[in-house]
Amino acid sequence: MGPRQNRVTPTGDIVAIPLRGSWMGNRGILHDDAGHVVRNHASSLWITCALSFRGWRAFQWQPHHYTVLFFHDEAVSLAAGHRPCALCRREDYDAYRDALAEHDHAKRLSAKEIDTRLHAERLVPRTRIRRLHEMRWADVPAGAFVMLDDAPHLVSAEGLVRWTTEGYADPRERPRQGTAAVLTPPASVAVLRTGYAPQVADLR
Repeated sequence: MGPRQNRVTPTGDIVAIPLRGSWMGNRGILHDDAGHVVRNHASSLWITCALSFRGWRAFQWQPHHYTVLFFHDEAVSLAAGHRPCALCRREDYDAYRDALAEHDHAKRLSAKEIDTRLHAERLVPRTRIRRLHEMRWADVPAGAFVMLDDAPHLVSAEGLVRWTTEGYADPRERPRQGTAAVLTPPASVAVLRTGYAPQVADLR
């Protein structure tokens, strides 16, 4: 039996690929009783969870139970529009909230407020179309994703590297001029610019 449709790409699509997941995700109940994914999300709550926590087991494809998703690494999960879970990743969640508040020079937002903000930033209203955000190349932080040549690329300290269904490949230099089409939502870009360092899989 081949891979099931439970891997999330940097664009937020849910696909069937064998790429191993370093993190688990939750967008609510997305599958039908036959175990087929029939929707992209069920609410504005999109979180990234640890693969294990207190011995709990996340049951996949169970009726009336959230659809278990997986991400290649944390940078991919942020690009897709997720944020750290406040339960199983409390330290990371607090670091994310603190970094966002520091960037905005404002009070810390609640989880619901963060979710509402991210949802408006990642999708065109009332559609499943991903929003891209223009930013000067020099201002795009490491850990963010951009769309370049119709493919998602991770920005690293060394340049850019393309994300594929088999992992990272084809490193290249970052453009020095012009604007980037940033895939990672602005709230998470702000967090990255303030110093939040996401886990990134090995780069080729």
